[in-house]
Amino acid sequence: MNHHVPRRRLLTSALLLALAHPVAAQVAAEDPDDPAGRTGETDPSTLDTIVVTGIRGSLISSMNLKRDAQGVVDGIVAEDIGKFPDTNLAESLQRISGVSIDRVNGEGEKVTVRGVGPDFNLVLLNGRQMPVSRTGPGGAGVSNSRAFDFANLASEAVSEIEVYKTSRASTPTGGIGATINIKTARPLDNPGFVGNVGMKAVHDTSNGNLPKSLQGDDFTGEMSAIFSNTFADGKFGIGFSGSYQERDFGFSQASVANGWYRFAGDDDNSWNRLPLPGEDGYEDITNRPGPDDIYSRPQNFGMSVNGVQRQRSNGQLVLQYAPTERVTATLDYTYAEHKVQQQRNELSVWFNFGPSTSSWTDGPIAAPIIYSEHLTYNADGQPQYTDLSMGGAKFATRNENNSLGFNVEWEVTDALDLEFDYHDSSAESTPDSPYGSAGVLGVAAFIRGTTTVDFSHDFPVLTVGYPDGVAQVDPSRALVTGSVFHNSRTRSDLEQGQINGRFEFGDYSGLDFGVSSTEVENRTAYGFMQRDTWGGVGSPADYPDDLWQLDGMGDYFESFGSHDDPRFTDGFLVFDFERLRDHVAALTGREDWYRAPDAFSRDLRTTEKSRSAYLQWDTSFEWVLPVRVAAGVRYEETEVVSSAVVPEATGIVWGSANEFTLQFGEPQLETLEGKYDYWLPSLDVAVDLSDSMILRGSYGQSIGRPGWEQIQGGLNLDTIVRVTGGTGNIGDPTLEPLLSDNFDLSFEWYYGESSYFSVGYFRKNIDNYIGTVRIDTPSDLHTPVGGAYWNNALASGCAASDMVCIRNYIFTNHDGDPGVVRAGTDDQGNATGTIEGLPGDPTANFAITSPANQRSASLDGWELNLQHVFAQSGFGVSANYTIVDSSLTYDDYSLGEQFALEGLSDSANLVAFYDKGPWQVRAAYNWRDKFLSGRFDGQGPNPNYTEAYGQLDLSAGYAFSDNFTVQLEAINLTDETVRIHGRHKNQLLYATQTGPRYMLGFRYKF
Repeated sequence: MNHHVPRRRLLTSALLLALAHPVAAQVAAEDPDDPAGRTGETDPSTLDTIVVTGIRGSLISSMNLKRDAQGVVDGIVAEDIGKFPDTNLAESLQRISGVSIDRVNGEGEKVTVRGVGPDFNLVLLNGRQMPVSRTGPGGAGVSNSRAFDFANLASEAVSEIEVYKTSRASTPTGGIGATINIKTARPLDNPGFVGNVGMKAVHDTSNGNLPKSLQGDDFTGEMSAIFSNTFADGKFGIGFSGSYQERDFGFSQASVANGWYRFAGDDDNSWNRLPLPGEDGYEDITNRPGPDDIYSRPQNFGMSVNGVQRQRSNGQLVLQYAPTERVTATLDYTYAEHKVQQQRNELSVWFNFGPSTSSWTDGPIAAPIIYSEHLTYNADGQPQYTDLSMGGAKFATRNENNSLGFNVEWEVTDALDLEFDYHDSSAESTPDSPYGSAGVLGVAAFIRGTTTVDFSHDFPVLTVGYPDGVAQVDPSRALVTGSVFHNSRTRSDLEQGQINGRFEFGDYSGLDFGVSSTEVENRTAYGFMQRDTWGGVGSPADYPDDLWQLDGMGDYFESFGSHDDPRFTDGFLVFDFERLRDHVAALTGREDWYRAPDAFSRDLRTTEKSRSAYLQWDTSFEWVLPVRVAAGVRYEETEVVSSAVVPEATGIVWGSANEFTLQFGEPQLETLEGKYDYWLPSLDVAVDLSDSMILRGSYGQSIGRPGWEQIQGGLNLDTIVRVTGGTGNIGDPTLEPLLSDNFDLSFEWYYGESSYFSVGYFRKNIDNYIGTVRIDTPSDLHTPVGGAYWNNALASGCAASDMVCIRNYIFTNHDGDPGVVRAGTDDQGNATGTIEGLPGDPTANFAITSPANQRSASLDGWELNLQHVFAQSGFGVSANYTIVDSSLTYDDYSLGEQFALEGLSDSANLVAFYDKGPWQVRAAYNWRDKFLSGRFDGQGPNPNYTEAYGQLDLSAGYAFSDNFTVQLEAINLTDETVRIHGRHKNQLLYATQTGPRYMLGFRYKF
């Protein structure tokens, strides 16, 4: 049901529509020889069919949407049927002031609005809440985010996107930053036959910047079609839209994926800190961080090349029946499938915090300039070369969305409208490979000596010392080490019924009302097979040399200046994942070790039931100036029931120098419950200062629900344990949602038929922010660390940090004793096998993280918009700038856990276009300032800062006729890269190179 627009505003809209005819006529009359066929006289009697399309038409429609709206609303309207401004909806949304996007693999995926992160922006499809599912990064584990993934939905069937930035009672809850409504085409909205088809050829340059074994096709295709027709004098309509897209691309990434250990400069307790004055090794440190400084040491450094293939299918069928002018019934079905396959090869090194040489930046936040760990020697003086890791992975996932909906709009009387809407929708993410959703094979050659990384560049430079006589990585030295295969599944089922109505009084006022019921069942289940054989499976002689191909990593980072540094040791081995997996499975005779299990070790199920009702009254009157007011209240009640089946840990086994592994027994079931309810008031006031100027003020309360993972019960312990203990997490169904008081004040000046300027101030006071508490929890699990065998090794002369020495001693002196199983010897002469924690050994502590309603915070900012069309020249510009500020920022000088707003950043857009005659050309530049994108890395509380990023996109279209248009598009034309760092810029977390993408296509309208 369309939201009510006061009669005075309807009159204004009618006048604007009337103005659209002479505008279109002027544009058409400028070139009598227009080859696009846009000339000709227009009969005034056909005024109601005049539509201004193209870039300018889209901007005019978006401007009128903003002007006529209740509260602060922005939007994007399709330039024509089947032609949304961008191929990715998130990339279209980033053109709106206050909206920023998170890019994954060079494509927009999630949106942040006014500094509020993706989980707290509600996305609707035709006014309906949609279920969300996704696996974790690369298919490993799961993600229980509520954030809608815009990569799942093609843009061709979308007719309009509305972004509601202010709260109102009639809007469903869940969006603190904004509520975003995606609207698709309806046949009765476009009477008669409508049809068009489109095709594109896509060339992603990143695909060519990959090893041959990872490359897909240089050119892939996209196709889409939209057809609709109406029958029986417009009483019956049928519409269909469908699209299919393939994209083969790649990315290269350098990372410290396992994070940075953080220390105070005068730390005297941590086993892996830098030496202090007077200690051995201090003389090898240049500009050591002072006692009042904070510094960090990297756990690892790695580089990877990744080939990705993606297939996306979308379809929608709509049936409409309007037996009378007062009743319209709509039945629709929407389907989306998004399949992604990714293969990765990598080169990485792991630091053990042994003897090292390093140089450091000045404090108070000190970071390494050069960090180097030395080749070590055993008691016999033999060099102890360690593993140069060259592992690989293969991920394959399938996301499927289904939605069946039914809607009836009934104009009961001239004063009363009613609407009933029901839909049953699902979203499911599953593995799409016989091996599971993600498989990882560790591969190594044990030839790594002194290892140095220069962190002073955007792209760190790795230098590895090889054994004498070894000039390069040799395939004859490589073998498989550890492995892990994941089976990750997520499913969300959502059933929703809504009844909305409106009663109009005779005094230009009206009452909107409604009730709704929503039930979401969310299930997360996963299992994995992990082999901690990090010392190697078999020997290098067990692997044919032709399994590996020598390559150079520097060739795949050409967008970073230091990729060709002569110090860079960039040799690594590329391999076909499936061939190597099959070989090692045959070598061990254990096929089941190298595929994901069918059974789930963790099964988490949550049911969330919400009931709501609202009343909203609006009126317009003269009080010196014309005034429009809307006031309302919404009641929301939610119940949460969470059941979890998780395995119980039974022991700790030491499997390699750096890896301690939990052993698990039978799963246990636990059920927890929670409940909350809220009254949410709202008020919108708009004053027409003149026919072209509007002053708006709004206040409203809104809530943002916790993420699914945060409200899931069940204690999940991480499989890998370290010397210092283990980690785990648990959810809390009793969490309260975020509660936000939202204030807006804006001024809008519509000074031309397609031009306007606006400036707005907003403030959000948010309570119940969900932070993370970490509780050091003792367990009854015995660890070998500090046990009798361990202490004997220390007494024999092994240093506490020398894990290899300790293991060699235990295997030499205690092989066959309880808990000690020696398997053999690796290429370096070091013993391999397992050592269990035994009764009498110390028990391990676990750092358990849990969400908690911790803080209140406020953020405020300014939005500035300018849209200007230069008379009838065809040229125009659209620009906006958003400033967002909050005192709740990350304190880099604090080592403990803390709360800070993620996603907070300024942003800007500049779009220049030309739309005249057969030509449509648009250049769009989007910029986002540095922002906090995370508060944890692989080592715990540490900031993740995504550096400032700007991207230029270009599109140009030529209409050979009213029916046939050719379009050229270029995405990321200047080949920008994405970089994320920790407390200091030298503390790299991720540096990613993608590349420009080019598309050439056509669209034909019937």
